[in-house]
Amino acid sequence: MTQTVAVLGTGKIGEALLSGMIRAGWDPAQLLCTARRPERAAALRERYGVETVGNTDAAKAADTLILAVKPQDMATLLDELAPHVPADRLVISAAAGVPTAFFEERLQAGTPVVRVMPNTPVLVDEGMSVISGGTHATEEHLLRTEAIFKPVGKTLRVPETQQDAATALSGSGPAYFYFLVEAMTDAGILLGLPRDKAHDLIVQAAIGAAVMLRDSGEHPVKLREAVTSPAGTTINAIRELEKHGVRHALIAALEAARDRSRELASGTG
Repeated sequence: MTQTVAVLGTGKIGEALLSGMIRAGWDPAQLLCTARRPERAAALRERYGVETVGNTDAAKAADTLILAVKPQDMATLLDELAPHVPADRLVISAAAGVPTAFFEERLQAGTPVVRVMPNTPVLVDEGMSVISGGTHATEEHLLRTEAIFKPVGKTLRVPETQQDAATALSGSGPAYFYFLVEAMTDAGILLGLPRDKAHDLIVQAAIGAAVMLRDSGEHPVKLREAVTSPAGTTINAIRELEKHGVRHALIAALEAARDRSRELASGTG
């Protein structure tokens, strides 16, 4: 690992990447970061021992630039960076909905761009980062990108045409589970359980179910059927979920998230 990596816009996701790279063995001397507020920059220096610099200095010094600002701020950042980014720099975007073409049009011709959609479990090293290469990104660029994101979870390569769907399913996915846990906790309280006990029961059920899905290799239908006894409690609950159209509502929600990602990409949102 001889390259220098700069994280531009070191918010929660950017800091999670920074922390993960250091845990994976990166030398803090190889890492740069930028932050909008001086007190934030000072905190990052103290916490990780990395150098904090301005955006243009990062663009000049680093071999790989990770742009982790909000989608609506990306055009302004690129206007600032473009004169200082040579065509041999690898540019990684972690901004939802922004296509690689957006960067390629604003940077020097031939600049390799990789688009990544991480989700918030990168904060606990259980994230999923969905990776798509732009026009000029090679296998070596994709491998470099994976080396950065693998310390904070798993990575998955998809064609960029699938990124909006991946954003809806994975990028936004944790929020759906939190929503479900919130609703189930309320149900537990309604059924007579204290909030803390309802919460603990549901969280552990979620963790156990996720591990079984990951490790068993079984289809979720088969795992569900193993819990669903004839004329038992679970089948009664499943019947109510189907009666209230929960499956349809989830599909509609994911379609809405995908459509919003497309709006962000087109600049109409």
